[in-house]
Amino acid sequence: MIVNERITAYINSLEMPGSTICEEIKKEALADRVPIIRSETASLLKFLISLVKPMRILEVGTAVGYSAIMMSEVMPKGAKITTIEKFEPRIPIAKENFRRAGKEDVITLLEGDALEWLKRLHGPYDMIFMDAAKGQYIHFFPEIMRLLADGGLLISDNILQDGDIMESRFAVTRRNRTIHSRMREYLYTLKHTDGLVTSLIPIGDGVAVSTKQSKIIEK
Repeated sequence: MIVNERITAYINSLEMPGSTICEEIKKEALADRVPIIRSETASLLKFLISLVKPMRILEVGTAVGYSAIMMSEVMPKGAKITTIEKFEPRIPIAKENFRRAGKEDVITLLEGDALEWLKRLHGPYDMIFMDAAKGQYIHFFPEIMRLLADGGLLISDNILQDGDIMESRFAVTRRNRTIHSRMREYLYTLKHTDGLVTSLIPIGDGVAVSTKQSKIIEK
């Protein structure tokens, strides 16, 4: 937990319930221990979509479809979501959830390796939501930048690893060191890429919100 648990609990207590289908999918996912976005992250996503009104959204990491459905409920009329999932056991569940939600006409699920799909896709996308394997974000980044529209939003979830990101790599368990170093590299890249403005927000498990400028602002 990055933020004080009592503060997080209080913030979440103020949230209105989601749609019936989203609440059902959330309950099922939690029961099956499927990782889905945290409530405070979902709230931020809904706010940003309502503010920016993206017409083309790309999601990297579908899981069971919860976040895609949630985003589709607040996106503008006529908008579309493309979402990518590699883990085969979750793909039929996501498809069924899209059917249950009546979102099959606005959400397209691409099955297979995310990097391979990213290389094949054509942008621009007005918003890209990264919620896949954390150790792969840095490898996705060049294709993400190619696909992201000028003025578009890149939202990267789970960037602070429950606070481990601030620790020395030697303080992190050996099995997590590669992810730790790659995420640190990714965050440095987000903050030091010309034409990209990024804010790191310590909510949920950490969210990076980046916008791609249409041109580099001279300092």
